[in-house]
Amino acid sequence: MTSTAEAAALVPDSWREWVGRLPPEGGPSGAQWAAGLPRLLAELIDGWGLTPTGRGMTGWTAVVVPVERDGERLVLKVGWPHHDSAGEPLALRHWDGNGAVRLVAADPGRGALLLEALDPGRDLDGAGVDTDTACELIGGLLARLHVPAPPRLRTLTDYAAAESARLRHARDRLPRRFVERATSLAADLSREPDCNGTLLHTDLHFGNVLAGSREPWLAIDPKPMAGHAGLELQPVLRNRVAELGSGSAFRHLVRRRFDIVCEAAGIDVDAARAWTVWFSVVEANWASLDGNTDDVTLHLALAKALEG
Repeated sequence: MTSTAEAAALVPDSWREWVGRLPPEGGPSGAQWAAGLPRLLAELIDGWGLTPTGRGMTGWTAVVVPVERDGERLVLKVGWPHHDSAGEPLALRHWDGNGAVRLVAADPGRGALLLEALDPGRDLDGAGVDTDTACELIGGLLARLHVPAPPRLRTLTDYAAAESARLRHARDRLPRRFVERATSLAADLSREPDCNGTLLHTDLHFGNVLAGSREPWLAIDPKPMAGHAGLELQPVLRNRVAELGSGSAFRHLVRRRFDIVCEAAGIDVDAARAWTVWFSVVEANWASLDGNTDDVTLHLALAKALEG
């Protein structure tokens, strides 16, 4: 039997303290969840017959513990429950390893996933892969991930309506022309008949593609949604930002990334441009609420580069 002390030792104290500051999002507060995490980990390790092989690696709201079972290398992912993560096991089961990490087992009620092991030290952000090649790889993965959406996922029309409503209160923080353009785009795009038809990853940036043994590269950590494939471009543009430069180079390189991913994924360019402009203004609004002026500038610059 795994003790709570042994399980607690798998998770950095500093990360549990960070999660403990998060407010509830339709479930337990971060503090409530972090307090019960050692017991939860111990129960999952014993219940799934796992042997930890190292300390957990932490992301924003989840811990991933390397484990073995019957000689097979796996990882146990346990995350604080929030709206972005709710559909992850459904999407991974639907993809069944086609372009994404393979789901071995899931306990959605406790936010736990047992996944195939990938190489956490090799992703498209830091593996020496040039940007054009990385964009082609991401586009190729998106082409495989974009299958008809299963039921019970949050929809893009609902998401767009909620975020556009927030944007209407952002005129004191963002330039009015961006707010008006974004809300107009969302209203038009949401009326398209295929708006909610495709299973989306929504966060497939360079750091969310890991090297594997079953395939060279696989997508991880989806924030799934039933939506339009054109929504997928923004995460690729807002990462590896230093490589985008400034001025005319910024505009050229943003559009280059955009075109490479669209071509490799088979995504309609006009729809993707419109959804990406909208998504960029939404991201700028969230950054403004956090007081992050650098990210506000970046997201508005992305929107401008695609429309200018």
